[in-house]
Order: sequence, then C-alpha cells, then structure tokens
Amino acid sequence: MKKIEHIGIAVKDIEQSNALFRSLFGKEHYKIEDVESEGVKTSFFKCGPNKIELLQATNQESPIAKFIEKKGEGIHHIAFAVDNIESEIERLTGEGFRMIHKSPKKGADNKLIAFLHPKSTNGVLVELCQEIKG
Repeated sequence: MKKIEHIGIAVKDIEQSNALFRSLFGKEHYKIEDVESEGVKTSFFKCGPNKIELLQATNQESPIAKFIEKKGEGIHHIAFAVDNIESEIERLTGEGFRMIHKSPKKGADNKLIAFLHPKSTNGVLVELCQEIKG
C-alpha cells in the first residue's frame, strides 16, 4: 500500500454536507459522481495530498443506507492507494485477511476498488484503490 488515498464519510444529504465541507476546507468539491452499481452518490474534496469522499445512498439497499441506519452518519472507510490491486488482494488473502470483494470492480473517481471485511481489520472498513490508466 502506497498511501492513504481518501477517507469515506457516509452522509444523509450530500448537498448539505458539501456546504459544510466547503466551509470547513474553504474550497469547492472537485467532483460529484453517481456509482449506480453501489447505489451511492459521491462527492470528493481535496485536503492536502489526501481526499475526502462523501457518500450518500441513492436507494435503501445501498451499503451506505444500511450503514447510516445502523451507525448514523460518520466515517465509513479508509482507502489506500495500491499499484496492482489484484496482487494486493492475493497478498492480503494469503496473510489471512477476508475480502468483501474477491476481485476488483469499478468504483468512483476512476478507480478499481476492493474492500477488506472489517472483521479482519479490527472493525475498520478498508478499501483498496488502483487508478485506472488509459
């Protein structure tokens, strides 16, 4: 893993949260994107070398809707940048980590993503992110 790529925050209202983080950071978000396969709308802010991703559910079956129902708004996951997501998944499963996704899939912000199960990471949902080239 190269670095923390972003921190994901589950929110009920992305417009209200965009206004809050715009005031907090003193700048606008740089991207809003719907990820239909995950049932989320995302918004990204740059914060120094890292990013903050706001996630709002777009349907009740979304993992974000379920997270907010169970735990409320707040930090949802920490994402780490990797060079080769498939080899990182192989390495981590070899070390005994459980994956939610056995193979990467397309996520927001031009990334391939895969999540580690929080039961194998002391309750922290960890996301692996690889930049899609080309």
